[in-house]
Amino acid sequence: MSPTTPKKIGGEYGEVRANINVEALNAYLAKTSPTIKTPVDVKQFKFGQSNPTYFLTDANKMRFVLRKKPAGQLLSQTAHQVEREYTMLTALHKHNTNPATAPERKVPVPEPIILCEDNSVVGTPFYIMEFLDGRIFTDTRMLEVAPKDRRECWLSAVRALAALGSISPASIGLSSFGPSTGYFPRQIKSLSRVSTVQAQTKDIETEKSIGDIPYFNEMIAWYRKNLPDENKTGVRIVHGDYKLDNLVFHPTENRLIGILDWELCTLGSPLADLGNLTQPWSIDMKDLPSSNGQVMLRGFKNATVDVPIPLEDLEREYCRLTTQPYPIPEMVFVRSWMFFRLSVIAQGIAARHALRQASSEQAHRYVALFPVVGMLAKKVLEDEGIRVEGKAKL
Repeated sequence: MSPTTPKKIGGEYGEVRANINVEALNAYLAKTSPTIKTPVDVKQFKFGQSNPTYFLTDANKMRFVLRKKPAGQLLSQTAHQVEREYTMLTALHKHNTNPATAPERKVPVPEPIILCEDNSVVGTPFYIMEFLDGRIFTDTRMLEVAPKDRRECWLSAVRALAALGSISPASIGLSSFGPSTGYFPRQIKSLSRVSTVQAQTKDIETEKSIGDIPYFNEMIAWYRKNLPDENKTGVRIVHGDYKLDNLVFHPTENRLIGILDWELCTLGSPLADLGNLTQPWSIDMKDLPSSNGQVMLRGFKNATVDVPIPLEDLEREYCRLTTQPYPIPEMVFVRSWMFFRLSVIAQGIAARHALRQASSEQAHRYVALFPVVGMLAKKVLEDEGIRVEGKAKL
């Protein structure tokens, strides 16, 4: 690395943890993909809690990314759908390369290369996409760069989200990609069912159950009674996990060049992604436990230092780009629900750890994390004077 080359930020990879048959992969690629010159060298990215993600270097030194389903019996039938990721990336890439698409309407995504649904190659379905060489910030404070850069990167993230929300799914061939019914009612129904199953999962060594999210029944009841009006925005593409560490920024410019990890994408309310992106502003660090000095979540609520941009600036920019009035009243519900949803996702990682199926080195920490995130969902409502009655004790 030369003295003028900026330090690599994020996207670290190392030895393979979730093994794949490299010989079978090379044989398949040699037959089916002229873009990728075999043999490929395979490493595994350190991120990828859910779908194991690999870094490929082909014989021409071209770099690619492979994402596959995890091995073993899967708890959820709706998660890990790499086929859906590939479909979404293909549609958005086609949208971006359409000469009629205005620059500000383009949604930055990596180019998809190939989808393989044959389990006999590496054990599960997988797809390969372009590798984007850029910066991935795993800490929302973005301490690696100057304050001006932090602000501009966060604004770029909001602009990309507004661009995604401007697309009619039908206009890019995705009208049947997901249901056209209310997004939040669907989420409440499916995730409450998933969470109930996850809570009963027993650790294969201790035989102790994972357990429920705090105030599970009371929170679900409140959400059902207080649903936002989704007709205001209409049905749009939802990324499903739109947050800073799923975004790739240009190596030297403060602009977004790629949105990663479309595993949870569907059709629904674009406010869900805005709520997910801005979650740190609803987290007070004093409400979070630290494990051996390591912090799993970062928050800016009541903070006086290292806040990259005021929440109001982000939301005002989003409202300006989507031509809606600020503030957005539905965001109270959305913020709370997105924490509850994150708690279900964290509970799922804890459940996979209990079965020793998790792909992340940090999976064991989610056993203690998911109840904390569940309490954050309740706290968002309490901060707005909304009381959720419950029988459970803190």
